[in-house]
Amino acid sequence: MIAVQSQTDSCKRLLARLERARIETGKLFDIVRSEALYDRPIPERHRIVFYIGHLEAFDGNLLRPADSNLPPFDADLDRLFAFGIDPVDGGLPSDQPSDWPSLGQVRMYSARTQAAVDAILDGGGISEQLLHTAIEHRLMHAETLAYMLHQLPLEKKIPQPQVEVPDPGHPDPEMIEVPEGSVTLGLSPKDPAFGWDNEYDAHRVNVPAFTVDRYKVTNGQYLEFVRTGGYQDRGLWTAEDWDWKNSHDISHPVFWKRVGDAWHLRTMFGEIPLPASWPVYVSHAEASAYARWAGKRLPTEAEWQRAAQGLPQVSELGPELGYFDFARWDPSPVNAFPWARSIFGVDGLVANGWEWTASPFEAFAGFKPFPFYEGYSANFFDGKHYVMKGGSTRTDRSMLRRSFRNWFQPHYQYVYAGFRCAGSSGK
Repeated sequence: MIAVQSQTDSCKRLLARLERARIETGKLFDIVRSEALYDRPIPERHRIVFYIGHLEAFDGNLLRPADSNLPPFDADLDRLFAFGIDPVDGGLPSDQPSDWPSLGQVRMYSARTQAAVDAILDGGGISEQLLHTAIEHRLMHAETLAYMLHQLPLEKKIPQPQVEVPDPGHPDPEMIEVPEGSVTLGLSPKDPAFGWDNEYDAHRVNVPAFTVDRYKVTNGQYLEFVRTGGYQDRGLWTAEDWDWKNSHDISHPVFWKRVGDAWHLRTMFGEIPLPASWPVYVSHAEASAYARWAGKRLPTEAEWQRAAQGLPQVSELGPELGYFDFARWDPSPVNAFPWARSIFGVDGLVANGWEWTASPFEAFAGFKPFPFYEGYSANFFDGKHYVMKGGSTRTDRSMLRRSFRNWFQPHYQYVYAGFRCAGSSGK
């Protein structure tokens, strides 16, 4: 436990947030049956056990002062748990469970590293920027771990309760006209709020008039794409996406399961008939193919931001606007929260699934990498990742800020990400 008596009020709040973030990630490890902690639910990712050590190793490496004389608890394990895997980096990992330390060793390393971090924090002098970084890194992993565990077989998880969702009936698809106007992308260095390096610098962008789906694309809508042969239509896919789809034998969203003549959805702790009004979760490649099939396209980052104009600030977000802050394991109907509506009438932009955009993840003008985490963004300005906006039910409210930019490569199916389509204005 972190001592906060001698800290400023601002630091006390941040340390309390760090404690809550630790609790959230701890809950996730607790739902995995012990015999499954060395499983790899997603082929491109590390085994689950890696993250038990990684979260503490990251904090230790980040918060340890450069002039500290504190020796590492275990330099080899520090290196082992230092870095995750980017799923675009090439071949799949081939390590075996026997290659990893025992669970007892990993838990001991985690506990001792956390104790060393607490001692550093107790001493004070850590910048608020570093504390924000530690907190949001952990909260990002709280979401990453959730979608990883989603792919774990049901019998290897301990079911958890979940709040019931409202049932407003199936939404009628509708395109919204968004007039031409300007929008601010990014965060100003003068803004007191924390932002990651890729969020800077704030700048105005003029957005021509366009149309956009009022709601996220639903499972029901996407089912029509599947039924009419969308996965077999070469003309709907780029050459790279088509090769990926065929080489991995992909014919439907990864969260779907064929049961006889029907489709089911694999939720976090069960399997249910496909909820037609819930958002579909797919890769960027699948979203792009659907958009072409529908005679539309994905919105750009600037268009998405323009469509979301008028939504409340993070500090004003309440439960009437949707499920976020780890409030629910699975999504809800796309039209369940009419209060989360932009001034243009676009619904469901707050959470319920990240939303793919057509914009490659690129640096804004004036980008400067964090000196203490130089590769966080810069390593991914490669034209192989796309910006996602919004958030999911497993996203902490801090990352629902307007300037936040998430990103993934286009062939990654597992993240809680949906989309809505855009088109040219009819006016």
